[in-house]
Amino acid sequence: MSEEKQEYDLNKIYEYENLPDKKAGRCDNCDGVKFKNYVVNRKFIRTCINCGMKKSI
Repeated sequence: MSEEKQEYDLNKIYEYENLPDKKAGRCDNCDGVKFKNYVVNRKFIRTCINCGMKKSI
C-alpha cells in the first residue's frame, strides 16, 4: 500500500478544527516536532520550524 502525500499551501493558516494533527504534536507536512508560537488577532498560531506550515490551534 502506498500512502498519498497531501500538498499543503505553506502561505495559508489552517484551522485545527478543520485539519487536526495526523500525529499528535507533529507537523502534518514534514513530521517535525519543533514549533514557533505566537498570537495574532486573538488566535494562537503554531508555525513549524522546519517547513513553515501554520495552524491556528
